[in-house]
Amino acid sequence: MKTGIHPEYSPAKITCACGASHETYSTASSYTVDVCSQCHPFFTGKQKLLDTAGRVDRFRKKYGERKKRAKA
Repeated sequence: MKTGIHPEYSPAKITCACGASHETYSTASSYTVDVCSQCHPFFTGKQKLLDTAGRVDRFRKKYGERKKRAKA
């Protein structure tokens, strides 16, 4: 590696909006994030699943299903 062209890689503290903090290494000294693995709905199991069947039915009702053309 060439000397003097690489940024300094030092310990960094990442702080979440929920109050959790993590220690890692980065070129910046500290970060603040909105969501972390301790408060994200996917990781906590509080994720809401969307029912897309209602959307499909509403779309079909509004625009109707097109009839398939018979091949001759």
